[in-house]
Amino acid sequence: MTQIDHGTIQYRDELIRKMIHLCSLSFPIIYYFISRHDAILILTGFTIFSLTIELWRYLSPKAGEVFYKLFGFLLREHEMDAKKKNLSGATYVFLSALLCALIFPKIIFLMAFPVLIVSDTFAALIGRRFGKHKFLAKSLEGTLAFFVSAVIVVFVTPKILYVPSEYLFGILAAALGAIAENISYGWADDNLTIPLTVGGVIWICYLIFYPNVSLVLLNVPQ
Repeated sequence: MTQIDHGTIQYRDELIRKMIHLCSLSFPIIYYFISRHDAILILTGFTIFSLTIELWRYLSPKAGEVFYKLFGFLLREHEMDAKKKNLSGATYVFLSALLCALIFPKIIFLMAFPVLIVSDTFAALIGRRFGKHKFLAKSLEGTLAFFVSAVIVVFVTPKILYVPSEYLFGILAAALGAIAENISYGWADDNLTIPLTVGGVIWICYLIFYPNVSLVLLNVPQ
């Protein structure tokens, strides 16, 4: 009889979750080509739909049974806690995207939200497979993976001035975003804390060092 490697199965499930998570990169890509108003309308619709499904699965046992049969393998243990009624990661991603679109200028969203999708994926996969050294609430390896990938993301996303200081803003935001991802474990959902931290840091830096610069991307819908 073949022995089941539960660690391998858990990592496989995490890999599947993160591959689906990467599909959320479509949010900033689509947002680049549409107006903020249209993006907020679309994200509001998705968020309401997702919250409705969450409510349905908790209030209706039959609906919950169907939901877990279809999507249970994608959920972590705390996302299936019927007592606490936690939201799923997917719902938090929709909610996060909506909040970021409502709060931040478009350019900030385009820099911050991809960090959530890409760097959270690297942190989870590297941390689970290679994490051996404890750092704050998680592993040093996972946090470093987040930071390095986040720096790459903020370097390749659109900028306003394309001056060295903007890239320094990105490095600072990547570092604080990595800390936010690490310490969010157990008390807050990192799908919210990561983009809000990264976007908030970059936006504050612009306001401090370039208060008179308009944070508007040229030649794209506003």
